Amino acid sequence: MKSDSLPQKSAFLNHRLTRNQQAVLDVLHQQPNALSAQELYSLLRQQQAIGLSTVYRALETLKLHGLIKSRMGTNGEAFYSPVVPEQHYLTCLQCGQSFPLNDCPVKELEAHLHASTPFKIYYHTLEFFGLCEPCTQSIH
Repeated sequence: MKSDSLPQKSAFLNHRLTRNQQAVLDVLHQQPNALSAQELYSLLRQQQAIGLSTVYRALETLKLHGLIKSRMGTNGEAFYSPVVPEQHYLTCLQCGQSFPLNDCPVKELEAHLHASTPFKIYYHTLEFFGLCEPCTQSIH
């Protein structure tokens, strides 16, 4: 994805992405699911010479500018993905699988906060933790 088509909420739009930041963003946009830094590093190494610390720096910069987001997996590992509006999850504590929700139950709250506070909101996340149906059945 080119920098001129990045989310309009980003303050980073007026700045150019480095080659490594753009490569990280491109790979994340090509993936159907969020990736860990290690998974991202493995994919990027197939395309170019890049260090793991460079991947972490690019991820941090992109995250601070609202272009990507991170979610913590059940094992504490961070998973990164492009900012996509209203992406919320039900996450199973046993198998670790995440199921996206179709609707945003906090959309009105975000709009209220945006209008009533001097805080620039890039995105929000909502995640519920529990057991999916197959895991619920396997423990009974």
